[in-house]
Amino acid sequence: MSKAFTRETDAEDDDEDAGLPPLPAGGKNYITPQGYARMRAELLTLIDEERPKVVEIVHWAASNGDRSENGDYIYGKKRLREIDRRIRFLTKRLELASVTDPAVHFGSDQVFFGATVSYEDQAGKRTTITILGIDEADSLNAQVSWVSPVARALLKSRVGDVVRLQTPAGMQDIEVLQVSYPEQASE
Repeated sequence: MSKAFTRETDAEDDDEDAGLPPLPAGGKNYITPQGYARMRAELLTLIDEERPKVVEIVHWAASNGDRSENGDYIYGKKRLREIDRRIRFLTKRLELASVTDPAVHFGSDQVFFGATVSYEDQAGKRTTITILGIDEADSLNAQVSWVSPVARALLKSRVGDVVRLQTPAGMQDIEVLQVSYPEQASE
């Protein structure tokens, strides 16, 4: 069979959202205005800058003749598929996004989306986390998704409350010590 009629794809292309955090079934995709702006900026950069550059490279490489051994063409097509996959993902996530500004809770002592919460476990270990959207949480920076077990346990609690958290080691009581929110940006 001629290569002209085969689909150029990799096995991982079939599972478009592989390795990406899933949205809760029937739930909303809460995101902060800053997270939404970052995702939108990434999408626009991919569409307006990166994709046209790669298309130009692929076009140039294709004009050089034999595509089967042309590294620029092969890599370019693969990179183009990666960019297109990311564009589709970002577009879907932004369409489903429910932008929620945590600054509206500034001064509150109750835990809602966007809160920075300090809590203490039974062993006396103090931890501070920020509860953010699925697509913007970064565990290396003490940011957890609002659907994570610790965030679910903390949501709607207040300073001084003791909540139960299911951990791999079993149930644990944690006490909410402090809750803070970013101030509203003055316009």
